[in-house]
Amino acid sequence: MDASQEEIGRFYKTPTGLLYPSVTTITGQLGKEGILQWRKRVGEKEADRISSRAADRGTKLHTLCEDYINNKPIEAKDFVSYDMFASIKSTLDENLDNVHMQEVPLYSDYLQTAGRVDCVAEWEGKLSIIDFKSSSKPKYREWIQNYFMQAAAYAVMYEELTGKPISKLVIVVAVENDSPQVFIEKRDDHINGFIRLREKYRETYGR
Repeated sequence: MDASQEEIGRFYKTPTGLLYPSVTTITGQLGKEGILQWRKRVGEKEADRISSRAADRGTKLHTLCEDYINNKPIEAKDFVSYDMFASIKSTLDENLDNVHMQEVPLYSDYLQTAGRVDCVAEWEGKLSIIDFKSSSKPKYREWIQNYFMQAAAYAVMYEELTGKPISKLVIVVAVENDSPQVFIEKRDDHINGFIRLREKYRETYGR
């Protein structure tokens, strides 16, 4: 699916020609005010520097995870991203198996949204949506409701497109200079929250 960036978010064109907002565009509505306050507090220049570094770190971590799961040679792009990948490698070895797809675009006509899922595989023997995140410090569960809603939306997309239900959501967080975190949730505990955010986005932007 082709993707495009608009002022109101990122959009994907489905095979039938429909334009749906991305999952992260929808979940990005959470905490938006807090982010604006943070940018004001630290200054635009510093906020841009921190955001750019975090985005670059996350992209490199995703590439390392994808290559490793695909049995490709691992090339360290920088010490930070490689060390973060190394911190979660044993967790992946112990829990992840039978990969169904990686970095594949999905969409849902029911949710009217789309996105690119990190990984669909078995985690501890059960088919799961698996998302890889990076962070400069450990996360509290209540801070990352957007992660759970994002994964829940992917679970609905996957079932809609394949007929295979997924109830287990796994968020693997590589923490800079700290131990990794693994959060396991249920799709049905978070999909209604995503649906409410989707409706809020539609009411705000008419899309």
